Amino acid sequence: MSSHIDIQKIENDSLRQVWSVSDFARRHRLDKDEEKRLTTLFGSFATKQELLSNAQRPCSFR
Repeated sequence: MSSHIDIQKIENDSLRQVWSVSDFARRHRLDKDEEKRLTTLFGSFATKQELLSNAQRPCSFR
């Protein structure tokens, strides 16, 4: 069964916010190498959605 989805109803403006890459890296505790990779990929600023979908943080085990 399919249904019509109205984009205006599901649009999430918080994901379209533009963030500084360095601020994002600091808030999400990313290391300098990851911050440099994101800066190379996007420049100084990117949308929150782009940063969240491309940020990588290594797994930490005890």
